Amino acid sequence: MGRFTIRYGDHVTRARRDGRPVVALESTIVSHGLPRPDNLRVAREIERTVRDNGAVPATIGMIGGELIVGLSDAQIEHLAGADGVAKLSVRDLAVAAASGADGATTVAATSAVAASAGIGVFATGGLGGVHREASATFDESADLTTLARTPIVVVCAGVKSILDVGATLERLETLGVSVAGYGTRRFPGFFVTDGGFDVDWQLDSPAQVAAVMAAREEQGVGAGALVLGNPLPADEQLDPALHDRTLAEGLELLARDGVTGKAVTPFLLAHFHSSTEGRSLEVNVRIILRNAALAAQIAAAATPAHAALGFSLPG
Repeated sequence: MGRFTIRYGDHVTRARRDGRPVVALESTIVSHGLPRPDNLRVAREIERTVRDNGAVPATIGMIGGELIVGLSDAQIEHLAGADGVAKLSVRDLAVAAASGADGATTVAATSAVAASAGIGVFATGGLGGVHREASATFDESADLTTLARTPIVVVCAGVKSILDVGATLERLETLGVSVAGYGTRRFPGFFVTDGGFDVDWQLDSPAQVAAVMAAREEQGVGAGALVLGNPLPADEQLDPALHDRTLAEGLELLARDGVTGKAVTPFLLAHFHSSTEGRSLEVNVRIILRNAALAAQIAAAATPAHAALGFSLPG
């Protein structure tokens, strides 16, 4: 085993050995996406939700330069409380490892690492995407190009609504990333139920999503991800008028303060949290817990099908 080989947490090693369903989880939500101390509490709730729905959680992150699939509770607590945790996309992984960094993996990095580990399902809150004003700044999340070459199901509440949702969907189409709504033909809008755009496909059960995974693997043609948009029920969404007003204010502050690049999303999410007096945080937590539950159900549905078809996890 090499010095920088991916390491597996004990619970993930056991799950892989026993052929049990595993769900990948990101660590950026712990270090950058949620305020302290909510971040640690929610991280634990996410893992518990995956377990309650029949799968094993594998939170992915980096501790002291070691890339780990299946962080322990103590390691998650470390990332939740430490200062200076790096936000790691795929391009950062090798440099961060060689530097001995503590790091939290983005959607892109989590997807890529999970797929390399043979994990077929990943739960997150909202995807990154094309930023507003991207025609001038070329600011586009690496999530999109990574998903174009990563065969994984990403259960999400759509694209973060602070981004350019329409442009992001156009890019996903160009990149060959499959997009479907769960129980809907409308693409969800993260904090809000309806993101304002139609999608071509609707999937209605974990078994149906598992069948898509099996079909992709048997066909051996498509190399990209399936983005599964799982909308919040309308009575659980952030009030759309409050959402639109808060977003407009946040974009003005963004321009005033000259915030760019990786700092944009955490800045706007923090603005939502403070301006909505915590209501956006409550919605954000509901989103990720619902997605974790659905991802676990999909992983459980896919595992017997994969075993019957002769598929196995590597290693």
